[in-house]
Amino acid sequence: MPNLKIFIELTRLNKPIGYMLLFWPCSWGLAYAYSVSQNEKLFIYYLILFFFGSVLMRSAGCIVNDIVDKDFDKKVKRTKRRPIASGKISIKKSLMYVMILCALAFLILIQFNSLTVVLGLGSMFLAFSYPFMKRITYWPQLFLGLTFNWGIIMAWAAINNNISIGIITLYISAIFWTLGYDTIYGAQDIHDDEIIGLKSTAIKFKKNIKLFVCFCYILSFTSLTWLYIEKIGINLFTLLLLMCLMTLTYQLKIFKKKDPLSCLKAFKINNFFGLFLFLAIYLI
Repeated sequence: MPNLKIFIELTRLNKPIGYMLLFWPCSWGLAYAYSVSQNEKLFIYYLILFFFGSVLMRSAGCIVNDIVDKDFDKKVKRTKRRPIASGKISIKKSLMYVMILCALAFLILIQFNSLTVVLGLGSMFLAFSYPFMKRITYWPQLFLGLTFNWGIIMAWAAINNNISIGIITLYISAIFWTLGYDTIYGAQDIHDDEIIGLKSTAIKFKKNIKLFVCFCYILSFTSLTWLYIEKIGINLFTLLLLMCLMTLTYQLKIFKKKDPLSCLKAFKINNFFGLFLFLAIYLI
């Protein structure tokens, strides 16, 4: 099964943190919408659709990213063994996989209302232009935040067929969250990226990287608590919110820009942040 192994490596299906970080914002948007609609069957059905949609689009995005970055990936220790960079698979075959994955994702997208379909199609521009951002700006992580959290708005629109101030606030909170965690992730490649001329917030703020990530997480958590200020008290919601805060604080404590393994470990902790926040919003 060598082709299956290459496909899994190409799409990062063996690294679920990627598609989970795309899915969690969708789940927050659905949970936030559920608090208004109280339609549990629709909520669960859409949760399943958004999960598979996240897996498919993350997989397609990984392939496009590897095609665009193939020459750079060959020069970076962490990425030089990726299937396209190492020559295990051709670009032509990789593009075929992208088209199949996008077609399957589109079949899922058309299960929703017209507003969600329009929002979903609009997100394609964000998804497939992201790989080029690291060439032209030190803020590709911000662009990733706009892209990866678009599902929040789509999820809300899927149930309520509109866009509200509250969901925009949640979206902004998630953008700063992504800006923080992807800066930690980018710290793994600071040395190699500087040599080959790529840009990132990890490089831009490398002298004060922890301070920058802390600032991002503070803005994210402040936006989140402002949205739910009336719900905070002695209750399960507040406990889960505090657990979210603990995951962010722990990341700041353990990651070191000169230790790639600590950066990766801190980055993966965001899976727990996503889960705790989903439970907090859903159980409120």
